[in-house]
Amino acid sequence: MGAYFSVLFINQGGLSSVSSSSPSLGDLPESCVALIIGYLDPPEICKLGKLNRAFRGASWADFVWESKLPSNYQVLVDKILTFAPENLGKREIYSLLCTTNTLDGGTKKVWLDKSSGGLCMSISSKGLHITGIDDRRYWNHIPTDESRFHSIAYLQQTWWFEVDGEVEFPFPAGSYSVFFRLQLGRSSKRFGRRICNSEHIHGWDKKPVRFQLWTSDGQHARSQCTLNEPGKWFHYHIGDFNVKNSNSSTKIKLSMTQIDCTHTKGGLCLDSVVIYPSKYREKLKQKGFLRC
Repeated sequence: MGAYFSVLFINQGGLSSVSSSSPSLGDLPESCVALIIGYLDPPEICKLGKLNRAFRGASWADFVWESKLPSNYQVLVDKILTFAPENLGKREIYSLLCTTNTLDGGTKKVWLDKSSGGLCMSISSKGLHITGIDDRRYWNHIPTDESRFHSIAYLQQTWWFEVDGEVEFPFPAGSYSVFFRLQLGRSSKRFGRRICNSEHIHGWDKKPVRFQLWTSDGQHARSQCTLNEPGKWFHYHIGDFNVKNSNSSTKIKLSMTQIDCTHTKGGLCLDSVVIYPSKYREKLKQKGFLRC
């Protein structure tokens, strides 16, 4: 809609195609412009704000941006933006919430999707409980630029594979999907090219990995999946949960296990747990990043 709206009134030089003697977009009352652009997505609003003074003023209107913010945005501001200045406008609040905000000593990152305002969260491998993580014969933390946390947990070999996590957060009302972000094989760069070392990969084809999810209000989901395709990061779908009351925190527990001790398994990179609005699952599928 935003692109179509712009084409109607802007020529290739970026100026109104209506003659100076006729009414133009600049003559529209700012309040009317604000009502119109309120139907657009945030990126389109920001683009139209560059058109002229009326659109620029309308693009900063609080009531326009309040409709884009989550219903519990004030709770999120208190939780996430602890050092934000007072008396911020709604557009400034939206912008700050869309930046990647770090919580819990750097083990969690929270942000709003710029286009939809949906809340997203990522929990690093260091924010999870990994059985055997302190024994360097089995696990190691490895620095990498392929993680938003710049570090992943790498499993060389183990008999008992178990990862647990827990988070409590005031999620806005809606439906959410939870994933583990995993890769078989250890990637690195050589002469500027990405390569994957599959030396330690074994045992994942014998039994599937089991995923489970519980919430504080009694929701439960489970899935299982065989890990394959070395050298690619995939989102393994644990399950979904729904939030009805956005004014209180939802507590989530999750797990990933392969505890058949008849064989060892290894060569796995664990980046994080990610929580997205459920509609993003289809986007991951279209991009080829989704498993289970």
